[in-house]
Amino acid sequence: MEKKRHKRQTVFEKWFLNNRFSVILFNILLFFLIIWVFNKISFVLNPAWVFFSAIFPPLLLAIIQFYIMNPVVDFLEKKFKVPRALTIVGLFIIVVVALIWIINTLIPIVQGQINSLIKNWPHIWDDAVNVTQKALKDPRLHSVKGNLQSMIDNTENTMFKSWQNTFNTAIGNISSAVSIVTMIGMTLLTAPFILFFMLKDGHQLRPYITKFVPQRWQESFSQLLHDINYALASYIRGQITVAFWVGVMFAIGYNVIGLPYGTAFAILAGFMNLIPYFGTFIAFIPVLVVAVMTPGSMIIKVLVVFAIEQTIESRFVSPLVMGSKMEMHPITTILLLIGASSVWGLWGVIFGIPIYAVLKIIVSRVYNYYRRESEVFDDIATASSTTGESEVDKNLTDNTKK
Repeated sequence: MEKKRHKRQTVFEKWFLNNRFSVILFNILLFFLIIWVFNKISFVLNPAWVFFSAIFPPLLLAIIQFYIMNPVVDFLEKKFKVPRALTIVGLFIIVVVALIWIINTLIPIVQGQINSLIKNWPHIWDDAVNVTQKALKDPRLHSVKGNLQSMIDNTENTMFKSWQNTFNTAIGNISSAVSIVTMIGMTLLTAPFILFFMLKDGHQLRPYITKFVPQRWQESFSQLLHDINYALASYIRGQITVAFWVGVMFAIGYNVIGLPYGTAFAILAGFMNLIPYFGTFIAFIPVLVVAVMTPGSMIIKVLVVFAIEQTIESRFVSPLVMGSKMEMHPITTILLLIGASSVWGLWGVIFGIPIYAVLKIIVSRVYNYYRRESEVFDDIATASSTTGESEVDKNLTDNTKK
C-alpha cells in the first residue's frame, strides 16, 4: 500500500485526476453545463412544469398537514395499537369541527375588524403623517427633518403606486382571478384525499423508494431520506407551532389592553412569523401606527405587550419547539432570506430555508462519500497515519472522553 501511495505520478494524475482544485473546477463546469442543456431543451420541460404547477398546491397543503398529523397517528398506532385509518378519520373530524368553529366564530370577528381597518386606514395614515409633521417642527429635530419628510413622501408614493398597480392588475386579469379561484377550489377538494393516503401509507414510502437503489447504497440512501424527512418535519412543525403561539400571545395581549383591530393584528403577526427574524417586526409596523393614533397611553401598552411576547417567544417557545434541529447559524438564515427574497420574492422567503436544509444534507453526504472514495484526500489519511492516530481511532477517543 505504501508503494502505491509513493509511486511517481504522471502529469495527468498530478494536475487533473488527483488535484483537488481541478476536480472542484471540473464539477462546477459540469454543473453549469447541465443548466445550459436544460435551458436549451426548455420546450421539452415546459409541459412537465405545467403538470408540476397543477399538482403542487394540493400536494404542498397535504405535506404540511401530514407533518402536523403524522406524529399523532404514529404515536397511537405504536402505543395503543389504534388502526391508522381510525386515527386519521378521527383527526379529520376534529379538523372539520375546528373549521366550522373558525368560520362561525373567528372569521366574522376578523372580517369586521379588517373591513373597518381598510375603511379607516387612509384617515389613520393621514393623522399619523400630520402628527409626524408637527413633531418635525420641533427645533431639536431640524437636522433630521428633511430625511424624515422624504421618507414619508416616498412611503406615500410607494403605497399609492402599489395599490394602483394591484387594482389595475386585478381589473385587467379577470381570467387569472378565475383561474386562481379554481385552483384554490381544486386544492381544497383534492388535498384531503392526498393527505389521507399519505397518513395511511406514508411510512412505507421510504422502503419502497430505497428498493430502486443499488444494494450497496440502500442503507446510506435510506438514511439520507430519513435525514431529509427529519429536517423538513422539524422546520414545518416548529414554524407552525411557534407562529400559532405568537398569534395567541398577541391576541391575548392586544385584547387585554384594548387595541383596536387587535385580533386581526394578532392573526397577521402569526402568519408573518413564518418569516424568521423579520416577520414579527413587519407585522408590528401597522400596530405602531394605530397605537400612535389611539388616545391615551396605547403606544406604551403596545410596546409592553411586544416586549413580553418577544421575551416569552425567545426564551421559552422557540427553544422548546425549534431547538437547534435545523443547525443553521442566524447569520446564514438572515443572508439566505435576503438573497432568496431578492431572487424569488415571497416564494423564496417561504421555501428558501427548507430547500437550503435539504440541499445541505445532500451535498454534505455526497461530499463525505467522495472524500472516502476519492484519492484526492489521500494526503489527509497519510497525515493521520504519520501521527499514529487514524480518523476512526480519533473518533473512538473523543467518544470515550465524552
